[in-house]
Amino acid sequence: MEFPADLKYTENDEWIRLEGNVGTIGITDYAQEQLSDVVYVEVSVSVGDTVAQGDTFAAVESVKAAADVYLPASGKVLEVNEGLADAPELVNSDPYGEAWMVKIELSDPSELDALMDAAAYEKYCQERSH
Repeated sequence: MEFPADLKYTENDEWIRLEGNVGTIGITDYAQEQLSDVVYVEVSVSVGDTVAQGDTFAAVESVKAAADVYLPASGKVLEVNEGLADAPELVNSDPYGEAWMVKIELSDPSELDALMDAAAYEKYCQERSH
């Protein structure tokens, strides 16, 4: 299982990669492993939307479960990964790359201070696996 060090993580298994003031967001390797084979991804926000930390912005369905995906930070939606609708399996094969879900311009980057770093998130996942 991967825990890239350049990301911040939420307790709901989302990740965010900050580049300047832009955050790229998706679900973690742990989350896709728990879900198993992802068969459907629906992003429910649009480019230009103003969104708040904790808002639901997507739904992911697998052969065994469905899960809401929450925003790890507030901001304005810059880009939506339209390709996931046609290739939801990318969430399983490349959760930190091709399977990004949205990119937002952060309105308050300090919100990320409350998220976990890779070491803390890895420990959190291990605690839930026992």
